[in-house]
Amino acid sequence: MKPAIWIAATLTLSATSLAAQDVCMSAPEMEASLVDWYGETPVEESRTESTAIWASEETGTWTLVQYLADGQSCVLAQGHDWGSEVSEDLLVAGLDTGR
Repeated sequence: MKPAIWIAATLTLSATSLAAQDVCMSAPEMEASLVDWYGETPVEESRTESTAIWASEETGTWTLVQYLADGQSCVLAQGHDWGSEVSEDLLVAGLDTGR
C-alpha cells in the first residue's frame, strides 16, 4: 500500500474528525487552549500558508488547525498516537484538505 494511502487510512481510523465550523475561535485563543488543555505545541515543519499541526509528545495528541485571513482559526482534525511511526511530513501530506 502506498504511504499516502496508508496515512489516510490510519488517520481515518485514529482521528476524531471535527467539522471545522464547529470549533473556531481567534487564533491566539485557539493556541492558548491547545497549550493549556492538551499541552500541545506547534510542529514547525508542519506549518503551511494556512495550516499547522500542534502536537504533544507527552500525551500523544495532535490537532490540525486552519488559520483564516480574518484572524480566526478552526480545528480541521485531531487525534491520538502522535510520535508513533507516522512522520510529520507524511501526516501533512495525508491531511492535505485542499482548503
